[in-house]
Amino acid sequence: MQSRTMSLIEALANVVVGYGVAVATQVMVFPFFGLSVSLDQNLAMGLIFTTVSLVRSYALRRVFNKQRDIIDG
Repeated sequence: MQSRTMSLIEALANVVVGYGVAVATQVMVFPFFGLSVSLDQNLAMGLIFTTVSLVRSYALRRVFNKQRDIIDG
């Protein structure tokens, strides 16, 4: 079973990589939709989405670990 600390470390690593991908994608895709956003705004939006993603990822991992505990008895 994965500890809470390791769940958090895994979620953080996943989200850090996701943050970079998200910001790069925003920078490339937004102009196709006529959206003009500064780099600072892209970074801020990426941070907001990254925070939400981190909380979601950690919470889901804990739920699934709890379910496994119940099933395994």
